[in-house]
Amino acid sequence: MKVTIKLPKPRNPLVALARARKAGGHTSHNPARQVRRSEKQKLNQLLSGRKSDGGDDA
Repeated sequence: MKVTIKLPKPRNPLVALARARKAGGHTSHNPARQVRRSEKQKLNQLLSGRKSDGGDDA
């Protein structure tokens, strides 16, 4: 009778690649970019007429 050794299930190769890339949440690590983006959005809203200027002295 032959002796067979049961080998463990192979690991998922995609998980190793994801961990090597430091995969994680889609959060921004650059606060300056966030400020520029919000200012750009405010400017576009003002120019398109969707938002009035901050002055309430009309």
